[in-house]
Amino acid sequence: MKTSFRNIILGAIAFATTILVAITGYVVAGWNLLDAIYMTTITVFGVGYGEVKPITSPTLRVFTILVIVAGYTSVVYIVGGFVQMVTEGEINKALSARRLEREIESLQQHVIICGYGRIGQILARRLDKMQQPFVVVDNSSDRVAMAESKGYLTKLGSAADETILQAVGIERAKALATVLPDDAVNVFITLTAREMNANLIILARGEYPSTEKKLKLAGADRVIMPASIGAERMAQMITHPAAMDFLNQDDGRHTLNELLAQIDVYMDELTISSDSPFAGKVVSDMEVRGKGGFLVVALRKPDGTMIIHPQHEMLLEAGDTVILMGHRGDIPQFAQKYVLRRDIRYRGAKARSDRL
Repeated sequence: MKTSFRNIILGAIAFATTILVAITGYVVAGWNLLDAIYMTTITVFGVGYGEVKPITSPTLRVFTILVIVAGYTSVVYIVGGFVQMVTEGEINKALSARRLEREIESLQQHVIICGYGRIGQILARRLDKMQQPFVVVDNSSDRVAMAESKGYLTKLGSAADETILQAVGIERAKALATVLPDDAVNVFITLTAREMNANLIILARGEYPSTEKKLKLAGADRVIMPASIGAERMAQMITHPAAMDFLNQDDGRHTLNELLAQIDVYMDELTISSDSPFAGKVVSDMEVRGKGGFLVVALRKPDGTMIIHPQHEMLLEAGDTVILMGHRGDIPQFAQKYVLRRDIRYRGAKARSDRL
């Protein structure tokens, strides 16, 4: 683009110089200024009008020939620069689009963000900070351009369109978050996404409480109600201001684990496998073997049901995910002693975890 722009500038300078030299030459040959300008104009632009005065002098004829050649050459140079600029722009667009497609095609276990409004922008920023691969889908070219300016992978189009979801690799995706302000569209996107990938984790935004049931029936694993969350947070700020100040302090610790780490406490999750020594055992057995190094604070069943603070006598089954909270070094030591290490992916960013 810089080369083509430079060619346009050089062509314009050459054209202006040709005009000035031609006018000056005809004036020197004895023509008045108006005749010189008129002769230069019809000569350079080749309009075919008759000469102002007969050109009988060989020198003046050669000069006129040079004016014609110089004028046409500079015009061709300018036009060529414009054509080159347009061509380069189109080629760069095509190459950029193809590069974007290849990057999206290479994504695995990524997140699809449907909608790049206020919530979509915050979500994208958080995922980018956690280095979680994701792609933004929006039908607004302005919002897509805004996302591209941040360096995010994007796809222009409606997330309710199956071809668009296929283009962003929904069959390879880990999760989809539909955060559009229109509940009806979110329901339709949820239905479409669930049909295309039965194992996909779907998070859906709902504006009205009546929509939550519809979204879950459509296949959403979690329904986020921004208004309810905002009201709950405001209530917590009123009733528990000190605790909220601790959680909201902005000194570089942005996650719960980072805050807990400051007091040497760590939260992790472990999944029970079919050959685990804890399969068929109760929760208290795990805590006893942990020798007080951690507590079982929650249990997620294979169907997604979350049990907060499970009873000690609750039976652990294959596929259960146990959420533990304990001292930083105790949980990894427990995992090394009792579990077979294995990489798994769970809700959230990819992490090194253990399978019990």
